[in-house]
Amino acid sequence: MTSSPNSAGHRARLRDRWRRAGSAGFPDYELLELLLTQAVPRRDTKPLAKALLSRFGSLKGVLDASGSELESVPQVGPSVSFFFSVLRGTMERYFESEARKTDLLNSPEAVIRYCRASLEGLKNEVFDVIFVSTKNRVVGRERLSEGTIDQAAVYPRRVVASALAANAASLIFVHNHPSGDPTPSAEDKQLTRRLEEAAQTVGIPVLDHLIVGNGGHFSFREKGLLA
Repeated sequence: MTSSPNSAGHRARLRDRWRRAGSAGFPDYELLELLLTQAVPRRDTKPLAKALLSRFGSLKGVLDASGSELESVPQVGPSVSFFFSVLRGTMERYFESEARKTDLLNSPEAVIRYCRASLEGLKNEVFDVIFVSTKNRVVGRERLSEGTIDQAAVYPRRVVASALAANAASLIFVHNHPSGDPTPSAEDKQLTRRLEEAAQTVGIPVLDHLIVGNGGHFSFREKGLLA
């Protein structure tokens, strides 16, 4: 299907507005519409943008949706779901680059942005460890576990082995709560103590344990729950 003259003119006007003022004045459906023009070259994308927002509730909901969820919306095909997958990965890489260049003790929000970009919106619980250098910069990351919607198994012995292999000076643990509520459970607190004790046996301190929820996070360090 080719673009009608009206559709092509509308795309041109959207792009012109963006060049002049960026996102200012763009409601979510128009911003999503503009994004979709990159994946749907020859079709009016306004109805599709509104259908996605109706299905997922918000622009964030669209970006957090899985490929299969996106493709459950009529007129959304593999090219659209692939585009959003690449967009999400690009956002994650952007914040990872920031975290790798930032002293995390002086600017802890950098690693929080990175963790939220990579974990927020995931449907299953995952547990990662971030390796930190002597200069307090991110030098690596490993996914220790991926579980069900509310559980991921993590083994202290593997954490210690991974930290030593990465030559980490310190560690940050991070996992997500697919429910959206980042409040730690009793099991989260118990696991954090076990991991901290295991890391201490080889002289590696734990800087923080972050739990990512929907639009927020919980920091064990901020709440005084780490030694």
